[in-house]
Amino acid sequence: MPITKPDISEYPPYYGTYINQANYNDLIKALNESGELFAKFIRSLPAQKLDYRYAEGKWSIKEIVSHITDTERVFTYRALTFSRNDKSELPGYDENIWAPESNATGRNIKDLIEEYENVRKATISLFEGFTEAMMMRKGVANGREISVRSLGYILPGHEVHHMEVIKERYLK
Repeated sequence: MPITKPDISEYPPYYGTYINQANYNDLIKALNESGELFAKFIRSLPAQKLDYRYAEGKWSIKEIVSHITDTERVFTYRALTFSRNDKSELPGYDENIWAPESNATGRNIKDLIEEYENVRKATISLFEGFTEAMMMRKGVANGREISVRSLGYILPGHEVHHMEVIKERYLK
């Protein structure tokens, strides 16, 4: 049975943008297809653009790839915690601190994409193991309540968001 899109009552309004950009009604299919699309897109970019920053203080494309991988790790940890009925409130994280500390600019893009793909495979395995009841569980992260399936649907939408940013601001 497919893992369908969450109801608006399952997540903070801020995440609606990402969830709406995940144009699927089957989470596992979304994670598989969006992961392949994202990796293919990054591989297609010119090498000279990978360390480019369109403005001072903005991330490079390599840092964006690292950010997407980091975010996926954080959100899957949240999903795992809530799915196990752990009521611990989880902290937020500051991606603006994490991105420059990721060492992405010192790494090869091939390695960054491989790491991303490995994390995505683990994400798919995790979500495939959840029951319907686990998907509907909620917990509090960064001070806001969110469901397990919402956390899953944010991931492909987050990738779409960053691919659009790359197209608009890095490839001109």
